[in-house]
Amino acid sequence: MGFYVELDLQFFSGEKTEKATPKKRQDARKKGQVAKSQDVSAALMLFAVFLLLLFLGGSLKEQMLSFVTHTFNEYILWDVTAENIHKMFIEFSIKAAYFVAPIMLTVIIVGIAANYMQFGFLFSTEAIKFKLEKLNPISGAKRIFSLRAIVELFKSILKISIVGTGAFAVLWINFDEIPVLSQKTIGVALAFVANITVQMGLVVSILLIILSVFDYSYQKYEHEKNLRMSKQDIKDEYKNMEGDPKIKSKIKEKQRQMAMQRMMQEIPKADVVITNPTHYAVVLKYDEAKADAPIVVAKGVDYIAVKIKQIAKNHDIVMVENRPLARALYAQAEIGDVIPEQFFKAVAEILAYVYRLKRKV
Repeated sequence: MGFYVELDLQFFSGEKTEKATPKKRQDARKKGQVAKSQDVSAALMLFAVFLLLLFLGGSLKEQMLSFVTHTFNEYILWDVTAENIHKMFIEFSIKAAYFVAPIMLTVIIVGIAANYMQFGFLFSTEAIKFKLEKLNPISGAKRIFSLRAIVELFKSILKISIVGTGAFAVLWINFDEIPVLSQKTIGVALAFVANITVQMGLVVSILLIILSVFDYSYQKYEHEKNLRMSKQDIKDEYKNMEGDPKIKSKIKEKQRQMAMQRMMQEIPKADVVITNPTHYAVVLKYDEAKADAPIVVAKGVDYIAVKIKQIAKNHDIVMVENRPLARALYAQAEIGDVIPEQFFKAVAEILAYVYRLKRKV
């Protein structure tokens, strides 16, 4: 039974059940992998263009009529020469630019805004890099017959149905006016067709915007699903970010050794070592230029205390036995700190004793 439980744990540990870490999300974003829906951009651009035509249609119509009138009144009378053709081409280009510029500018602005709303500002060249695995026919076949491909097919059928339904609904509403178009002037008929076209575009684009909201939700779900990590992935990422625990422990050990060496180097410069006498040792130094009270330059217990006393003995540093004071200083003062105020009197008496001994020597 225990063997099967262990196998189950090993199996499930590889499943991607955990949410992506911030680092995983950041790395995916650098590669251009973000939650986005092309339908959002397309639907908003389509809606913006037809909305622009609704408000600027009259002005664009006047420009087109003026252009056609000018063509048949003047250009048709020009002689066919290289100079006239060049001049005509320049004027045609300028007129076309004036006509198309508002539409193109609207499409660019709305396209950028639609992408910014989905995933913010992002610039990545990862998607356009040449990769040989993209030419792998096996991977291509997997994409064609994958669940995502089926979803995309369903979306395409749904979009075609929506476009057809929206267009048919607009035509059905205006069906009574369509048969009598033959009895109206060309201008009125064209105006009616243009009006119907704009209505179709607005209705269809609104329906596509509603569909794109659901598509974006699905794309976000798929993106989150693809970013999921297993518990082992999270552990590996933590190791890569923080370093291997063994290496970290070795670094900390080296840091402790270096700190110990620095501490031992300060003992010969000290004034006194207060001992327990065997288990504790606290080394003090008093320098008026650096502090108003003695400073703890070293301390230790057991083996380190023995080492401190050996160095102090070799350098003729006075050692004073005071068990309560040694324990209290070790517990309440760190290396490099001034001794706490409650120990001033006791330490002052010890230093006075040490200074008397040094004068006698």
